[in-house]
Amino acid sequence: MKTAVAQQAPRRIEPELRVVEADGTAPLSKCVEDALQFYLKNMEGHEITNLHRLVMEEVERPLLETVMQHVSGNLSQASKILGMTRSTLRKRLLTHQIDRGS
Repeated sequence: MKTAVAQQAPRRIEPELRVVEADGTAPLSKCVEDALQFYLKNMEGHEITNLHRLVMEEVERPLLETVMQHVSGNLSQASKILGMTRSTLRKRLLTHQIDRGS
């Protein structure tokens, strides 16, 4: 027997930006989707190019910084979490000018 799960209303942070309580299936995807919809709505009337590159750059830096902080700068642990080799991780850290201790 299935039970209904109550949906919580989004909490307002600032105009047009909401925090939506995730249902546990894809909270990161939902955050990205909401951020992109907000961006595209605000860019209405302006030409948008290279959106994929922009998103990858905007996401990769905080991803690397957060994981490096989580593992206290340990490249082996970070590369395992991220699913990349240590040499690739070092290269990405250099690209974003991120210190291992970040």
